[in-house]
Amino acid sequence: MSVATERQDPGPAAAGVRRSGEPPGTRRPAPGTPGRGRLTGAAPYLLLLPALVATVLLLGWPLVKDGLLSFQNLNMRQLIQHLTEWNGVDNYRETLTSEDFWRVTLRSVIFTAVNVVLIMLLGTLVGLLLARLGSTMRLLLSVGLVLAWAMPPIAGTTVFQWLFAARFGVVNWVLDALGWHSMAHYNWTGSQFSTFFIITLLIVWQSIPFVAINLYAATTTIPGELYEAAALDGAGTWKSFTSVTFPFLKPFLLATTFLEVIWVFKAFTQVFAINEGGPDRLTETLPVYAFIEGVGNQHYGMGAAISLLTIAVLLALTSYYLRIVLRQEEDEL
Repeated sequence: MSVATERQDPGPAAAGVRRSGEPPGTRRPAPGTPGRGRLTGAAPYLLLLPALVATVLLLGWPLVKDGLLSFQNLNMRQLIQHLTEWNGVDNYRETLTSEDFWRVTLRSVIFTAVNVVLIMLLGTLVGLLLARLGSTMRLLLSVGLVLAWAMPPIAGTTVFQWLFAARFGVVNWVLDALGWHSMAHYNWTGSQFSTFFIITLLIVWQSIPFVAINLYAATTTIPGELYEAAALDGAGTWKSFTSVTFPFLKPFLLATTFLEVIWVFKAFTQVFAINEGGPDRLTETLPVYAFIEGVGNQHYGMGAAISLLTIAVLLALTSYYLRIVLRQEEDEL
């Protein structure tokens, strides 16, 4: 006796559901069935775990060690004899009551503000220029920007030291050839203003490519129909920029300004390598001030306290900036 075997219909829950209008053979997961590409359970946290571990090890632990050092009287004697002398908040009290610290803090804030304004202004202009150029000129300018951006900070600093050298510098030679003979052997690192001029020129030159390239990328997301509509309404170049371009670029400009404030404020290599904070420590910013007090003067606990106070000042600046940004967004809503 033969038994007929019937194939059972798996039903829509197993085979999937085909929507009306779709070609035969198209199957979609039935409602309530988990998708194949969706991460569930602990999978997202496991993927984040390596990055979190690396962050804790590379950033968190040094910060904890720095915090412990800031409460110690750690000089060369204690370091050689392996002594641990806790002095409470004496390092912080001495730093916060020092006129030098507040003078350097004010100088760092002004230095950051001047550099960020120049970087954002010039970077925006170069980015808009990239959007206007033809493909060949855009490629050449982009390559030049990338090369300037890719140059290591210490290599760029060395180039600027050679350009502004007193005896054999290219800048002095050009100025002398143009008729300014008094600049033939001018010492650019001999005064506070001229030293800051070189440092600012160097940092702005190294930072413009990031702003320009990213701003150009942001301009490519603006629909061309908006410019056509603005032109039909009789808008000129400036009106098109303020009514179409700027509203699209505003989120990018705010985020980039936030990043530039952080990067410029913590700039160490350029400031230290140009003249080690000189002349007479008049060009020290907070990162250089912390290094000289800690490593240069061998007051490691003091240097650790200054570095943590530097982080606190930076957090205060960025939080104030974010508050302004959020307030502007609330007003627009």
